[in-house]
Amino acid sequence: MAAASGRPNEVRLIGGRWKRSKLPVIDRPGLRPTPDRVRETLFNWLGQDLTGWRCLDAFAGSGALGFEAASRGAAEVTLIERDAGLVRQLEATRQRLGADYVRIEAADALAWMARCAAGRFDLVLLDPPFEAALLQPALTLAHRLVADGGFVYLESGQPLPDPQPGFSLYRSGRAGAVHHGLWQRGYT
Repeated sequence: MAAASGRPNEVRLIGGRWKRSKLPVIDRPGLRPTPDRVRETLFNWLGQDLTGWRCLDAFAGSGALGFEAASRGAAEVTLIERDAGLVRQLEATRQRLGADYVRIEAADALAWMARCAAGRFDLVLLDPPFEAALLQPALTLAHRLVADGGFVYLESGQPLPDPQPGFSLYRSGRAGAVHHGLWQRGYT
């Protein structure tokens, strides 16, 4: 089903504990949930099982990326979203799934990331609204949040930039208009 805007009004988790669970998608400007095919590719790259991982979904929107990580065993998932309606929807989804270890923060992603402790996460998911020009500032902030050996996932409507110093390209792809990639932090 698609909303009047042409966006889906729900997405399904594709793997893990909550496989096939539906996540509602509220019609909001710039909200574009990561397509199933792209999420499946990402979690194939990561190896399906994220048991014990600490994950940040910095521009949560529908929560598809963060809840997918939680469904696959992540020990801690933080979803950052500034839109109050989306925050309420994320809370309702968290309660419905019984995902007590998923934390939802009503905040601006860049400001929240700027005050977060360094090396805090094993995986940082960055899928900001394509037209908002937030990817580069988010990447700069995400760089210090990732633990040694951890990953930054990025999604954009434009070709992805080269990895930042200390990171290497792990995998990348394109599905239609969506460019996506996974960078891995080296060990210090």
